[in-house]
Amino acid sequence: MDDGWTPQLGEGFPGQRMRVLPEPLVAHARTQPATAQLLVTDVGFFPRAVRHTRTRPHGAPQHIVLVCAAGSGSCSMPSGVHQVGAGSALVIPAGTTHRYQADRFDPWTIWWMHVTGSAVGGLFEAMDVTVQRPVVRLGDASRVVALIDTVLRRMERDETASSLVAAAGAAWHALALIAAGRSTAAERSAPIESTLEFLRANIAERVSVTELASMAGLSTSHYAGLFRRATGFGVLEYQTRLRMASARELLDTTDRPIGSVARQVGYPDPLYFSRQFRKIHSVSPSEYRARKSR
Repeated sequence: MDDGWTPQLGEGFPGQRMRVLPEPLVAHARTQPATAQLLVTDVGFFPRAVRHTRTRPHGAPQHIVLVCAAGSGSCSMPSGVHQVGAGSALVIPAGTTHRYQADRFDPWTIWWMHVTGSAVGGLFEAMDVTVQRPVVRLGDASRVVALIDTVLRRMERDETASSLVAAAGAAWHALALIAAGRSTAAERSAPIESTLEFLRANIAERVSVTELASMAGLSTSHYAGLFRRATGFGVLEYQTRLRMASARELLDTTDRPIGSVARQVGYPDPLYFSRQFRKIHSVSPSEYRARKSR
């Protein structure tokens, strides 16, 4: 199960850290409720891993998540050769033939973990990774690295059930962050991100798709497609949900009349605001406030 390498020195890479669970412990932990959904079996940190390479003709029994914090490398899979740069993650499903290696001139610094469990497939699906697209650009690489470091610290501590549960929790958070912050050039390009920031800063202002596309320097149809891929929503629905999130906060934290809340989030007509609020929450604003006050 260990993450092998061809190191620069006989003892490995200076400053390296790694932990591998014994196979009997893995088998037991996979039957326990707290670690059956997600279990970290191997985890490590290889700084400036000169000549690091690993070949698995039959893949690994666990899923592999490798985060490149600096430098670069590549991975050969049945789908081709995939480049892995700083600020990105390589995700390899269990059983997938692969060979990865550090760049010869700019070797990577990597944090990696092997994970298994019933929830991993769903988390990978949320990341939108496949054998054809195994590399994910991270939205916040430093936070993901910090979480993998937490996993490693817990497993360096001991192999008790509490440490394995804590490691699983940090790993789940790391995978969820990768999913939430996935940022490929096609999905979360700078023009799309800048218009999202504009919408968040101007919640009460209704902005058309055409206006946003013009801000991004894209055609309306191209922008609309990229926007939906980036957020999962159409432009108007995204704006409505931003407004309703702000309305919820006002209903929760103030005693302002419904009409005042509606105007604050960009709805001059309180009745129309109530209809839109009900579409999102299945209750009217007044019913929502009454339930929260109980």
